Amino acid sequence: MGYRANFHTHTYRCGHASGEASDYARVALQRGMSILGFSDHTPLPDGRWSDFRMANGELDGYVAAVRAAATRYPALQVRLGMECEWLPEFKGFYQDELLGARQFDYLIGACHLTEVDGRWQGSFDHTSTPAALRAYAKLCVATMESGLFAFIAHPDLFGSCNPVWTPDTAACAREICTASVALDVPLEINGLGFRKSLIPGEHGPRPPYPWTPFWEIAASCGVRVVLNSDAHHPEDVAANYQDVAAVRDRFQLVEADLGL
Repeated sequence: MGYRANFHTHTYRCGHASGEASDYARVALQRGMSILGFSDHTPLPDGRWSDFRMANGELDGYVAAVRAAATRYPALQVRLGMECEWLPEFKGFYQDELLGARQFDYLIGACHLTEVDGRWQGSFDHTSTPAALRAYAKLCVATMESGLFAFIAHPDLFGSCNPVWTPDTAACAREICTASVALDVPLEINGLGFRKSLIPGEHGPRPPYPWTPFWEIAASCGVRVVLNSDAHHPEDVAANYQDVAAVRDRFQLVEADLGL
């Protein structure tokens, strides 16, 4: 048994992945999947944070490539999406341009960067202080409150730089999970963390994420979840299903039907 659907899929355009949309679609069919959603890192109107996302000039090519994959592989339900950072000034672009004029099927919210004391920092490696954890949780909640996103990607990514679970990491997790339930925005159990290098932990080495104590809190809050591979290479389009499903099953988390 594996993924029926994977809604977190990249292409070469983000600069840290490989392969074209059709390459991922071909593998998805070979692995018995029914739905493949593409969600490469969106370009931003002001060109911000361009080191890990496509350029604005690549947007048309991305849309065309996903549409072409859908035509080439009609047995697979292909969905057009984007992985997005939230700031209020981007609302018009996301709502009117992507979801509106270009008819994207969905958007993913993700908080790869966090603003702390007026400076934007990488959330994977700079959310190890109480202030940064509070800022990260606040940004995740604001992303959900925007109402634009189908789910929040890797909400527990702060495990990448916090080897020990603390009252501050617990407070961060509880704020995110409480908002997820109140706003009815699912959280993603992300398979890519299992493909990254292990980090030191309280009980020996562990993946940077999914971070077990985060999902224990998610379960206590009643969070609904989405299971995704977060594929950056075609061969990973169906990777780590057993791992993310084990997290779901361990805490009896309920999968969300995204209706996509």
